[in-house]
Amino acid sequence: MNYRHAYHAGNHADVLKHAVLARLIEHMKKKDKPFRVVDAHAGVGVYDLSGIEAGKTGEWEGGIGKLAETFAPDVEALLAPYRAVIAALNPGGALRHYPGSPELALRLMRPQDRLIANELHPQDAVALERQYLHDPRCDVTSMDAETCLKARLPPPERRGLILVDPPYELKTEAEKTVRMLVQGVRRFLQGVFVVWYPLKADATAETVLTGIRDIGLPATLKVELRVREAFSAGGLAGSGLAILNAPWKLDEELRLLVPALAQRLGIGRWGEAQVAWINKPV
Repeated sequence: MNYRHAYHAGNHADVLKHAVLARLIEHMKKKDKPFRVVDAHAGVGVYDLSGIEAGKTGEWEGGIGKLAETFAPDVEALLAPYRAVIAALNPGGALRHYPGSPELALRLMRPQDRLIANELHPQDAVALERQYLHDPRCDVTSMDAETCLKARLPPPERRGLILVDPPYELKTEAEKTVRMLVQGVRRFLQGVFVVWYPLKADATAETVLTGIRDIGLPATLKVELRVREAFSAGGLAGSGLAILNAPWKLDEELRLLVPALAQRLGIGRWGEAQVAWINKPV
């Protein structure tokens, strides 16, 4: 396990993932009953954009760095929870710290909600535990993501949001992601599962999406944002999210939000968005 998200924090993939995650948490909060977030690949929680890792790649400049200028009011209304967390981490106004998914979740969750933050990388797991040691809502674990979902699903609250965000370093990771989802849905049929996948010049996205379609769960939504054309050895051209058991009207929100993000984050004349049902609601 060599992947360290600090090199990529705040990039265009993070903007898509976290803006959508914030919307999902807002939907979960519409009911009074508590819910649990299970973050299977949590990272360290908070990233220093002025640090060595982020400085080596500068990826955040093509992501959150492009969001300084505001959007139209209806788009800003959807971005408000995401922007509020970033503002709270940067009280002086200058952008230095960026929230990972566990930080975003905890800052948007209520006192009765809970988070399982799982990170396999030993050094990052220690940093994650240190970050949230004093937050009683958070339980930090360090195990393989597949083991984590087996151990933690279904949650006692019977309401939950499960984020699966693997680095796809290994060729087998797409198949493993699908297997994790199949097992997770069996354990927790009513859970909202969110799966991130890269858009590159390979078959990773197709493998993940085909597997998710074959699960057959209604209200499964696909959200994609491309910032440039994909070509061999060209790396990450964009990213996508598959959302199983997508909340009612989330698709309408994302059809407004994601094209605006794509237009802003696209390189040159690029910037494409797609929001479509993999399996429609019943």
